[in-house]
Amino acid sequence: MKKGIVLKLFLMTAGLCLFLIAAIFVGQTVFFERFYVHQKVKDVEAALVAYEQGPLQQAIDGEQAAKQEQEFYERYNTWIAPLDEKGYLKYTDDFFMEIKLDQVDGDSALSGRTIKVPLYGFINVEDFYNPNPFKEPWIKEGQGIAIEGLLMNNELVIQRMGRSTSNLHEENQLENQQMVNKEYEVVTRYANPTQYHEKYPSILVKGTITKLRIPEGTAVSRYTNRLLLDRIQAFQANLLYGDNQQADAGRVVDYEENHVNYKIFIDPVQNAGGDSGYLLAVTSLQPVNEAAGMIKNYYGYIMAAAVLLVVLVSFYYSRQITRPLLRINRTAQQMASLDFSEKIPVRTNDEIGDLSRSINELSERLHTHIVRLEQDIEKEKQLEHTRKEFISTASHELKTPLSVIQSCLSVLKDGVASHKREHYFAAMEDEVNRMSLLIGDMLELAKYESGTYNMEMDAFYIDTLIERICAKLAVDMEKKQLRLHSLLQPVEVIGNELRIEQVIVNFLTNAIRYTPEQESIFITTVQEQDRVKIGVENKGARIPDEQLEKIWDRFYRGEPSRQRSTGGTGLGLAISKKILELHGVPYGVMNTRDGVLFYFYLHKSVG
Repeated sequence: MKKGIVLKLFLMTAGLCLFLIAAIFVGQTVFFERFYVHQKVKDVEAALVAYEQGPLQQAIDGEQAAKQEQEFYERYNTWIAPLDEKGYLKYTDDFFMEIKLDQVDGDSALSGRTIKVPLYGFINVEDFYNPNPFKEPWIKEGQGIAIEGLLMNNELVIQRMGRSTSNLHEENQLENQQMVNKEYEVVTRYANPTQYHEKYPSILVKGTITKLRIPEGTAVSRYTNRLLLDRIQAFQANLLYGDNQQADAGRVVDYEENHVNYKIFIDPVQNAGGDSGYLLAVTSLQPVNEAAGMIKNYYGYIMAAAVLLVVLVSFYYSRQITRPLLRINRTAQQMASLDFSEKIPVRTNDEIGDLSRSINELSERLHTHIVRLEQDIEKEKQLEHTRKEFISTASHELKTPLSVIQSCLSVLKDGVASHKREHYFAAMEDEVNRMSLLIGDMLELAKYESGTYNMEMDAFYIDTLIERICAKLAVDMEKKQLRLHSLLQPVEVIGNELRIEQVIVNFLTNAIRYTPEQESIFITTVQEQDRVKIGVENKGARIPDEQLEKIWDRFYRGEPSRQRSTGGTGLGLAISKKILELHGVPYGVMNTRDGVLFYFYLHKSVG
């Protein structure tokens, strides 16, 4: 009967698995978790003591501090941060700004003073290196600034900063989030807000940024760990408000974020100069490497018992089922050698018989699929050829700027034409920028071609988007004295606005680049039932008909004028093509009577 083998295998396998699961579960819940946490805390505390007695006593700057903190993390998987007696991160002379206070509302004693503001609590350091011009931080030397804060212990504690008082609570303001959250918590402890502000007066200040320092090199990494910086600001907020229950030093605090448990260590310290402060450390309780190392010995006992049990049980039932399995194994080995000629005779009506029939069916299907696979492999070879061709073309494109840079360096090194030194530096800078742009476009194109990119869609007005793009490119058109004619209809469409903007910019930039001076460019939107046709047409220049389909290829340059000197990377139209394909809309290019028309469609918004 079929149930005989099923029942035996079920009872033995289920019993074995249940025993192993129960043993592992009991061991983890009763012993291992406590052991791991205890050992982790003990190791970190010992490491902190060694750090306080060694590296912390050395006079260092921001770059050295970043290096020491990184070395500590790599060794102990723990983030550390030395703080001063007021809870500020030490050695931040590479990431701060100085503000001269001009107008003070609430404490005239601050007027005319210059204050130093560490920036790690208000803005991400990555924002200063973001290549997107729409996301660059607005703070810079000479910029006017408004500040909102509290007067605590006769010192200004900043909560928010903005370009002016009107946007202190708007999108572009800079905010010490932990300090603001702490204020919301503390103010509820008072009978009314008036009593709170009598103890902590509000201050509104206007001033000017006189100095700005941004970290460079390895020091940047010191300000990229937002979890650690948030814990520093939270500790400082508790310290400034005198909330000793939450700001006690010498304590180990549990903390959870994104379902990950952490231990926070706060130790009072004193450096060689006698200055007091704190050493704050944060460590995760779930690092894979440490857990694997600690659990290795623990699982040894479980594995020894499991192996013994498996051997005893396997000896019993293997004698009953191995004979037909050996025949199945021999046939399977032949199948592994791609020999599907032999079939397994089916003599029983149990699971072994079902398995034999299944393997016979599998053999037939494998034979069919292998034939198809060989065909697919041939197609893959063709794709691989295309990839190699792409890499070869990209390498060729990068070779030219590298050759230019090498030539300029040789001239500068030999001291020839020293009066043209600035010219050669400018040439090298131009080539580096060109390579950076090319690599960025290649990475973006690879992202779209990966098959994993999810194009998010939303509704927006296409005419508003086009007008904004035309305004940005107006200067380029004025340089060539081009005339822009637009016929736009206010219609709402569905798509990814940022990527559609990229497509239109590419089309319009190409039109500006290849249109002769004092000619015209036409940009139109035409409604067609449930969709809209967007067209960009330039006058005075045409593309040979045999090249119309090739211009969408990577690095394709059909005319002699389409050279590197025009400023393009040769990937703009290829990127536009992938964006439009991800939108699932028609697109194309065609020669008109005296020019070239690029066009694509978008679906109207039904809302």
